[in-house]
Amino acid sequence: MTDPNSTMTATTDPAAGPGDTSPPDEFLWLEALDGEDGERALDWVRARNAESQSVLQARADYEPIRQELLQLLNAQDRIPHVARRGDWFYNLWQDEAHPRGLWRRCRIEDYAQPEPPWVTVLDLDALGQAEQRSWVFHGAIALAPDYRRCLVSLSDGGADAAELREFDLETLRFIPVEDGGFFVPEAKSDVEWLDENTLLVGTDLGPGSLTDSGYPRQVRQWVRGTPLAQAPVVFEGEASDVSVGASVDRTPGYERVFFSRSLDFYNEARFLWRDGQRVPIDLPSDMSVHAHGPWWLLRPRSDWTVAGHTHPAGSLLLLDDEAFWRGERQPRILFVPTPGRSLDDYALTHHHVLLTLSEHVASRLEEWDLSAHPPVLRTVQAPFPGTLSVQTLHDPELPQDRFGDDYLLHYCDFLTPDTVSLAHAGRDDRTPLKQRGAQFDAAGMSVQQFFARSADGENVPYFVIGGPGQGADTPTLLYGYGGFEVSLQPWYSGTNGRAWLTRGGRLVVANIRGGGEYGPQWHQAATGAHKQRSFDDFIAVAEDLIRRGLTRPERLGIMGGSNGGLLVGACMVQRPELFGAVVCQVPLLDMRRYHLLLAGASWMAEYGDPDDAQDWAHLSRYSPYQNLKPGVRYPRALFATSTRDDRVHPGHARKMAARLLSLGQACDYYENIEGGHGGAADNQQRAQLQALEFSYLWQQLGDPKDRQ
Repeated sequence: MTDPNSTMTATTDPAAGPGDTSPPDEFLWLEALDGEDGERALDWVRARNAESQSVLQARADYEPIRQELLQLLNAQDRIPHVARRGDWFYNLWQDEAHPRGLWRRCRIEDYAQPEPPWVTVLDLDALGQAEQRSWVFHGAIALAPDYRRCLVSLSDGGADAAELREFDLETLRFIPVEDGGFFVPEAKSDVEWLDENTLLVGTDLGPGSLTDSGYPRQVRQWVRGTPLAQAPVVFEGEASDVSVGASVDRTPGYERVFFSRSLDFYNEARFLWRDGQRVPIDLPSDMSVHAHGPWWLLRPRSDWTVAGHTHPAGSLLLLDDEAFWRGERQPRILFVPTPGRSLDDYALTHHHVLLTLSEHVASRLEEWDLSAHPPVLRTVQAPFPGTLSVQTLHDPELPQDRFGDDYLLHYCDFLTPDTVSLAHAGRDDRTPLKQRGAQFDAAGMSVQQFFARSADGENVPYFVIGGPGQGADTPTLLYGYGGFEVSLQPWYSGTNGRAWLTRGGRLVVANIRGGGEYGPQWHQAATGAHKQRSFDDFIAVAEDLIRRGLTRPERLGIMGGSNGGLLVGACMVQRPELFGAVVCQVPLLDMRRYHLLLAGASWMAEYGDPDDAQDWAHLSRYSPYQNLKPGVRYPRALFATSTRDDRVHPGHARKMAARLLSLGQACDYYENIEGGHGGAADNQQRAQLQALEFSYLWQQLGDPKDRQ
């Protein structure tokens, strides 16, 4: 790929801050999304897309991979994942005939049937065709307990911003504005039903209504039939907040409304709205708080000392609602982390709390019976090792809930397809509901877990998945994320199986710091000034693979998206000799300007503030875009992003590719015009994007004569 703009004159960078000695950003113009400048940037995108597609789609493996992946994505034997609303299970189903999807439902009792009698609620393709819009379904907010009215969220092209339209779940029709229906124009909104005729709305209503991160700053109480812009503001945050929001609890006997200010990504100020007053909730701002009927569940992210006892970060605590409002702070301990064992998640039924625990990145399940006095703990017998997830069926807003102690248990691992079973709290017997057949031939394949020693001595776990007899010549793909306390638990992927494993590749998944595999401390060890530890961990895994004879640099590729795109971008720049391929998806790469682009300001608690000299000192050491150097041979990378990504700006990937090209370095680039932060809006686009990525990987890591 060549860069026709490599001789373009420099543009002054308005973001230059204290201590920033980097040269002016000559590719700043590639951040433009609108107007003439935006069209000029899109011309550059189209040219790069055409060059990369002409090479990768011409490979003999591209079209077979694309067709196989599209068949998997559209296959009729997929498990229809559901959400409960009243007596119905709702599902969005996408296939060849319905690329944008059918939003449909079946009775809960009918879901176990091999072919449930689905009822179409909304045909997204028909709607898009009728309105000449590229609608992507972003879910629905329904009003309990009747579940007749809901707000359907529709995104044009897959961006985070969406419009909200009122929909009648009995007549299966939108309620027009002229008939009194609610409508919220496209924005990154936060909306809750207060009652049938009132919404609590945070949305874009012009100056002062949004935070610096582009999310709601105000909550308005909007009554049906009145102008939204004239609805009174009932709660407001600061421009520097990430967002504000409201939540409405209709649990019989515990009806209440909460407001919150997200001070940053990990800290909240919370209030109870009582008799028109906002009553502060006196709990640490970095604590996760869930009010559930007579109980409060508390999950501290830092050690919490109260009533003479210190509860470590990552614990789960139970507090009585009446005791809380009396000022008592002596919670019951439901979980305490230990080395190698952390709380991954929890779910509530009517009488139970189900804990999903992670033991060195494998799931266990425990259960507290809250109806016993005192509550009783037991271990739930469930598949191991692998990944368990609990989807409660309990609806606390129903006066009587016949599914109150039921839940769906999902299980999978790297080589075992997903299963869904119906379970009942208090028992170990389960009823299988759905199981997908194998999507690839895993015969002879195995999963192994190893630990690599990072630069500071920390042991970092990683999984190796592949076939027998594979040595250092095996094309190996190392995947990672390492941010925002997100855990990479084992998952089953027909895409990885078909496009990589069965073709002779090896997959490696690294559980590096910055993630949540060992709780909040594992995450906090690699944030802010310590973010380099994420990169050190990932590099340590790569070096450990080579030391074990499982790969060599020419056969080793890395992949990551979003924060994982920052990860692979930083590792590529810091250790270019270690990798033969880099797939950098919807990435952050310019850490000088990330906080000025779209939702970037909301992530400063993770990375730091580039306008603060001390923070820029550590950001500048790893920011991939600023650290590219002339004369260094970097691996040929593939950058993939989306024009409609309104979370991580596509300018990160654009500018990184442009700078590499200006340095005489080859790279590949693909920007989907639709898709949002997920990169694709439907299965056709997903299959194309994934086929491009795997064709690139085989080009770089397969037969040396194919390498570009």
